[in-house]
Amino acid sequence: MERGLYIVPTPIGNLADITQRALDTLTHVALVAAEDTRHSRKLLAHYGIETPLCAYHDHVSEEVTEQLLARMIGGEAIALISDAGTPLVSDPGFRLVRAAQAKNIPIIPLPGPCAAITALSGAGLPTDRFFFEGFLPAKSQQRRKRLESLQRQAGTLIFYEAPHRIKATLADATEIMGSEREAVLARELSKTFETLRRDSLSGLLAWVEADVNQQRGEQVLLIGPADEPSDNALLEKDRQLLFRIAEELPPRKAASIVSEVTGVKARILYDHLINREKK
Repeated sequence: MERGLYIVPTPIGNLADITQRALDTLTHVALVAAEDTRHSRKLLAHYGIETPLCAYHDHVSEEVTEQLLARMIGGEAIALISDAGTPLVSDPGFRLVRAAQAKNIPIIPLPGPCAAITALSGAGLPTDRFFFEGFLPAKSQQRRKRLESLQRQAGTLIFYEAPHRIKATLADATEIMGSEREAVLARELSKTFETLRRDSLSGLLAWVEADVNQQRGEQVLLIGPADEPSDNALLEKDRQLLFRIAEELPPRKAASIVSEVTGVKARILYDHLINREKK
């Protein structure tokens, strides 16, 4: 097998979801670098794969990274896997990929399972634009601040959340983004108790509060896009930012910059400036 770092997605629940190419890769590489060797050993054993495993997670030493690089420089192929899904999507591995690239080691990413995309495909929310946030901060104050920064996003928002925090996150999102904002909770995807429920944020919160079973297992929360704001719906702080930047830059450029910061469409901001100048 040609040398390089192979990024190999693994099932997010149902073991049958692994691809043939992933199985062939895991069989023929010299080593599998896994987030949790105990967890991954069960997957390899299920398919009769005897490739050696080593641990690779956020807390491994720099020495481990150097050892893996040395083996690949020497001509070996190594596979990187996480506990479930596509590596590096809210999982470790970023440092290893960058270090391998710096040494001109080939990076070979394989397509495969990803909880965020699986949830999005079955959510019934707009998919033409989406924003993957991963895990929100665990502490309420930081979580609320992050949600506030995302509330005007024009695309569907995708979050991973721990089961013991899902109720608090839904409560914060309901208050900040609005009780009627459309959302989907995708739980235990591809597993026995898989659930996808689409409702308003307040409806999902009530459902989770009423059924403790919905507070268990792997959770993906998706929140629908913000409604396109009208000219009169601009937040005062957005309006003041727009006017201040327009003092230094042409209207179109000012609108573009404020759009990137606030999520409000540049066309709306530009029209707001032009209409103001006409008054």
